[in-house]
Amino acid sequence: MSDIKKYAVVVAGGRGLRMGASVPKQFLPLLGKPLLCYAIQAFAATLRGIHIILVLPPDQLNSAKTVLKSYLGNIDVTTVAGGDTRYESVQNGLAKVNDDGVVFVHDGVRPLLSPELIQRCYQQTLDKGSAIPVVPVMESIRIIDNDGSKSINREQLRIIQTPQTFLTRIILPAFQQPYQPSFTDEANVVEAHGTAIHLIDGALENIKVTTPEDMLIAETLLKASS
Repeated sequence: MSDIKKYAVVVAGGRGLRMGASVPKQFLPLLGKPLLCYAIQAFAATLRGIHIILVLPPDQLNSAKTVLKSYLGNIDVTTVAGGDTRYESVQNGLAKVNDDGVVFVHDGVRPLLSPELIQRCYQQTLDKGSAIPVVPVMESIRIIDNDGSKSINREQLRIIQTPQTFLTRIILPAFQQPYQPSFTDEANVVEAHGTAIHLIDGALENIKVTTPEDMLIAETLLKASS
């Protein structure tokens, strides 16, 4: 299996508005290292020969080159300009994928990506064609409508994570279809193209950092794991 081509499209297109910082959140320091570096290092350390594609807003590409050289000098990373939507950004990253194999699409601001989750997503994708990590909903949920609100059985709900992982022959054609507003993640795109997706257990610590509170949680978890 070592000769199977492997790609990681790391999407870091946020502006960090909820962070209230002047620096885009993917470049904020987390224990002395820019946030986006953690996911890139996790992929590079777990799967030998993986091709890493980093998708960023066009105006951040120059900053990224400095960051990558300073913190990830020994890891080969291809940088790509993103688009106006996540769909377009992932589409631009996938344009650099040119062989049959396995593609991971991961949020660049999920720094606690473990080798175990990467490996499990990889193995299931080889077996079933896809692996979408999910975790249970831990709190009560209500849906709001015109008549007020009603409870939903949380046992039937899952929170979606990344890396959403696919065989290239599944995800590449799916990203050739026209954009739809429902394309909030890669699983939606693949389903709309007519292919069923397969879930896999995610990891509760695999949080997405979007607020200052999330950054504090990530720092605590990283310190505890070191």
